Amino acid sequence: MVQVRINPFLARTSAPPIPESRAWADSYDGLRGSLLNLAQAVPGDPPPQALLDRIGAEAGRAETTTYGPIEGDAVLRTALAADICAVYGSDVTMADVAITAGCNQAFFVAMMALAAPGDAVMLPTPWYFNHKMTLDMLGIQACALPCRAEAGFVPDVEDARRLIGSQTRAIVLVTPNNPTGATYPDATIHAFHDLCRETGLTLVLDETYRDFLPEGMAKPHSLLREPSWRDRVLHLHSFSKSYAVPGHRLGALVAAPTFIEEVAKVMDCQQICPPRAAQGAIAWAIDGIADWRAATRRRINERAAVFRQAIAAIPGWQVSAIGAYFAYVRPPSDEPMRSLAARLARERGVLVLPGDYFTPSDAPDGHLRFAFANVGAERIAELPARLQGFA
Repeated sequence: MVQVRINPFLARTSAPPIPESRAWADSYDGLRGSLLNLAQAVPGDPPPQALLDRIGAEAGRAETTTYGPIEGDAVLRTALAADICAVYGSDVTMADVAITAGCNQAFFVAMMALAAPGDAVMLPTPWYFNHKMTLDMLGIQACALPCRAEAGFVPDVEDARRLIGSQTRAIVLVTPNNPTGATYPDATIHAFHDLCRETGLTLVLDETYRDFLPEGMAKPHSLLREPSWRDRVLHLHSFSKSYAVPGHRLGALVAAPTFIEEVAKVMDCQQICPPRAAQGAIAWAIDGIADWRAATRRRINERAAVFRQAIAAIPGWQVSAIGAYFAYVRPPSDEPMRSLAARLARERGVLVLPGDYFTPSDAPDGHLRFAFANVGAERIAELPARLQGFA
């Protein structure tokens, strides 16, 4: 039987783990109430009706059924540039912005532009598994930058310095972090930028969850205020969580125009143009639903506080880090986390992801990741009854 030969880089790439975790829930008997799905990060609330109406209107226009610019429609690129200037105090312009089909695509095209097979890119560990999968299928070595529980899962720049080799091309930081929820201090981000300038590397900042900062934190960081940010920085943005539209697949890559020109080659081969119907609607929504987005941030932070209280009420369970959509929790068990997570779904109806999904195979992780933003506070409050006596 003839079998199609698979690219060995792709064949060695792990399968996405979310389907496996969903299968665990299929055997839950429902005796403890409906399933508490705290696995995949999805907005727990729908977008406001005004945004849905705008998307519908845009989808009904003949113009949005045609091809658009590779880098995205000018209306959204301009609106996002203005938003970044307002949030960060930056000088970003439309020429610095490429709209992508989600933030995962922004990461993919950035990696294709930055590194070749055999090169290395540093990922904070625990890592976002799609980042690791992307590097594996491109033949780029994922160099694990350890982030430790005792440091709140914030990476140390000196660890990164020791890991830099001749093939290292970039350092990736994810803040607020997926999977741990850790939000990196401004000083940490600047220290990594200084290291990249010193060593000739590129700093890639994935800020998918930038609109869900902890209460009292007004700005994500001040790095984009520096006049020279374009020399060493790539900024990745997502509209999925902030506007509750993950199905419309809109993200962005912000970088020097010369870099945008290069990634446009990749984007033309992947997407031709980003999805068009939502672009005009989201451009309006940046200002048009600003109050709704601020209220959503407050609501997510309230859910984080309820989650902390819930875990504190369960003997032996400990929150190691929390922020944005996520909490990284250590249970009182020596059982392998994948086995524990599977039992938790089957026996207690709580679906979460094991920390092993986010670490190298030879570095088992003693944590579970809870995506607490998925559900309301009243459902989060069910956790003590569900988890009591489990582990």
